[in-house]
Amino acid sequence: MSDEPETEAVEKPKKKGKKKLILMLLLLAVASGGAGGAYALGFFGGTKAAAAVAEGPQLVPKSEQKRGGGGDGKEGEVKPSGKAPPSGLGGDKYASNYYPLDKDFTSNLQDSVHYVQVGIAVSTPYDDSVIENLKTNEIAVRSAVLMALGDSTEDEVFTSQGKQKLAARLTDAINATLKQKEGFGGISNVYFTNFVVQ
Repeated sequence: MSDEPETEAVEKPKKKGKKKLILMLLLLAVASGGAGGAYALGFFGGTKAAAAVAEGPQLVPKSEQKRGGGGDGKEGEVKPSGKAPPSGLGGDKYASNYYPLDKDFTSNLQDSVHYVQVGIAVSTPYDDSVIENLKTNEIAVRSAVLMALGDSTEDEVFTSQGKQKLAARLTDAINATLKQKEGFGGISNVYFTNFVVQ
């Protein structure tokens, strides 16, 4: 008799063991999430989205901008249009992703008996990961906005130019907070949805 049957019997369990090990490592990497999970998915033939997670927020081309649906969807549902805007009309190269902060901000003005109450929304040309970072760090972002509002003077809140400067300061404050917490800002503009001075 030959030794071949014994060799085959020994090799088969080793192959099964390797497959199980690779499967367990893959599941562990996916379960751990984050860049390590995305890297593992990309390494083992994962999707483009998994690779994008490892790279950070991605700019969204205008052709992929989310737009309101035509009535065939649920109310308030936003769907990608799938159509690029007509060329030659100008506008931004990248889509704008808007997000309104839920609660208004109220702060005293510097060296004044007046106070300001504002509602704000932000925009970003990046994917939803920037908005998710904003939601995750909302308490720190709200604190930064209140600090910036507290440094505002009457001159800033009563003139159009002053309000524009204030919006730029709020953008910088939000981005600084997101950079500190997440390593990336991504907010391009702050818009006032409500502005009251009393």
